[in-house]
Amino acid sequence: MPTDVGDPASVKALFGRVKETFGRLDLLFNNAGGNVVSNAIEDITYEQWMAIVAVNLTGAFLCTQEAVRMMKNQQPRGGRIINNGSISAHVPRPNSAPYTATKHAITGLTRSTALDGRKFDIACGQIDIGNAGTNMTARMSVGVPQADGTLAVEPTIDPQHIARAVAYMASLPLDANVPFITVMATKMPYIGRG
Repeated sequence: MPTDVGDPASVKALFGRVKETFGRLDLLFNNAGGNVVSNAIEDITYEQWMAIVAVNLTGAFLCTQEAVRMMKNQQPRGGRIINNGSISAHVPRPNSAPYTATKHAITGLTRSTALDGRKFDIACGQIDIGNAGTNMTARMSVGVPQADGTLAVEPTIDPQHIARAVAYMASLPLDANVPFITVMATKMPYIGRG
């Protein structure tokens, strides 16, 4: 169902449809995300900032909020929420303030949801992905800016590795949780970035 995750009414309609169609919700994967073209912080417009915050952070919050409402009130109660945090939840790329800020905030949302959801059998975890080979990372094959000012080609990995990690997290019973997991290309310049 097409949904604008940054719009509360659109998100409510989505979850209403889920409840109507399936009667319950067992898993939410907050994976929507976007970025602006790499730009110095002083050149990022307010509109660019707000567009990224709306999708990457507000969208995850609104979907989490509706999921928690459903999961608390269904029988049997509970469920699992998995957030896509990104490597940028730990360290930024140059000129990536909106994306990095929202991904750091996803870590806070993950921790808060995991804590607040415990008493309702709601587990929440985060997957931090490093260079899954998708359209979004195609530019890495020609070189992306590095912290030292150079451009470097970065390796990517098959998205199936990510899918398997998410499937593993989702397969656990609700009394077990993976709060954080990082899946990345072994040779990407994350360890030691900066």
